Amino acid sequence: MAMELKLPDIGEGIAEGEVVRWLVAEGAPVAEDQPLVEVLTDKADVEIPSPVTGTLAKILAQPGQVVKVGGPLALIETAQVRPAEAKAPSPPMVAPNEERVPFRGRRRLIARKMVDAKSRVPHALLVDEADVSGILAERAKLRELGEREGVRITILPFLLKAVADALSLHPSLNASLDEEREEIVLKKRYDIGMAVDTEDGLVVPVVRNVNAKTVIELAREIERLSAAAREGALTPRELSGGTFTVTSIGSIGGLFSYPVINVPEAAILAAHKIVTRPVVRDGEVVPRDMMYMSLSFDHRIVDGGEATRFLNEVVRRIETAAA
Repeated sequence: MAMELKLPDIGEGIAEGEVVRWLVAEGAPVAEDQPLVEVLTDKADVEIPSPVTGTLAKILAQPGQVVKVGGPLALIETAQVRPAEAKAPSPPMVAPNEERVPFRGRRRLIARKMVDAKSRVPHALLVDEADVSGILAERAKLRELGEREGVRITILPFLLKAVADALSLHPSLNASLDEEREEIVLKKRYDIGMAVDTEDGLVVPVVRNVNAKTVIELAREIERLSAAAREGALTPRELSGGTFTVTSIGSIGGLFSYPVINVPEAAILAAHKIVTRPVVRDGEVVPRDMMYMSLSFDHRIVDGGEATRFLNEVVRRIETAAA
C-alpha cells in the first residue's frame, strides 16, 4: 500500500519550498523519521523525514522543482515492494567552451527575491562617507580583549551599533509597509540583518536586540551567525524577522554600490572598502581612513530628507564611536 508524502506546513508563513536533493534513492528502503529530502524555503534549508517505514516507491518532485505546502513529494510503499527502476532521462544537448549550470537552489531563490524587491519597491539611493579612523583605533584597543574572549573584532559591530542608535531617532527607516491594510508598521525592536556571502549565495541572518549588546557581544554573535551561514546551519528564526539590513562588502572592495532592499524592510545600508586618503581637518590636510556608505530606501515610506538625516546620524555616531 502506497502513501503520499506531502510537503508539510513548516511554519514561519512559508507557502512553498524547492526540492534541493533527495537523500534516499528511489526504490530504497526507508525507516520512520529517516530524513528523505532536503527542501529550500524562503527561510532556511530543511530536511523532510519519512512518516512511516517502507520503500521510497516513486519520487514525484525532482530537484529544482518548487512544491506548494501540501503538494506531493513522493510515494512511500509501506509493504516495501521494490518498483522497477525508471530509465534515466537523456541529458540535454550542450553546445561546444559552453557550460550550463542549473538555475535552482539558493541562486534561483535570490533571483526571485531580487526581482520581487525591484519590481514592487521604488528604490532611492543616498551616498555619503564616514571617517572611520576612530573606529579602527577603538578596534585596535579591543583586540586583546577579543583574543581573551575568543572572538575576532571587526568594524561591523561598531557599524551595527551606530545604525541601531540612528534608527531609534528615525523610526521610519525601521519600518515596513503593510500593503494589504495600507499601514506603515513602525518596529520597536532593533533586529538587524547582516548580508553574508557564502558559496551557495547570499544569506541574511539576523542579529537580535543590537541596541542592547556591547561591541564584544555583537562581535561574538556576528561570528556565530556567519559561521552557521557558511555551513548552511541557520535556523528559520535566524533568517527571519529583521527590521533593517546592513551589507558590509568592504573586505571585497568596491567604491560604492546600490544595494537592493530586503523586502519588506524599508531600507538597507552598504558599507564599502576603507581607503586612507587626504582630507581637510581644522584647515589642514591630513591622512584619514575614509569609507563610503550607500543607503537604499523605500521611497513610499521614507522621504529623501529623512533618509539624509538618518545617514547623517549614522556617520556622526561612527565618527564618535567608543567601545
